[in-house]
Amino acid sequence: MKLASAVIKPFKLDEVREALDRIGVHGMTATEVQGYGRQKGHTEIYRGAEYVIKFLPKVRIEIAVPDSRADDVVEAIERTARTGTTGDGKIFVTTIERAVRIRTGETNDDAL
Repeated sequence: MKLASAVIKPFKLDEVREALDRIGVHGMTATEVQGYGRQKGHTEIYRGAEYVIKFLPKVRIEIAVPDSRADDVVEAIERTARTGTTGDGKIFVTTIERAVRIRTGETNDDAL
């Protein structure tokens, strides 16, 4: 099993969810986060004062899938979340050692 974690721009969340749904992935966790990478933040002006915003709003999504689906998930996220500008995000894929569905006790691929 694999865990695909992606940090994307917030306005892309619905598009990514729909793309994953189209390829048969029906579950994900989404968390509002803040961060920066090469963007290094930006400056804003409020009431004449300039403020440096170092942490930008992002969304982190996590999707647990069988090994055979991991490449499909990465491709769908990459294709859908890309705007072509700095700050589009990153995707990380890690191995899951064990998964358990709490309600039924099913484990591993059956729990997904």
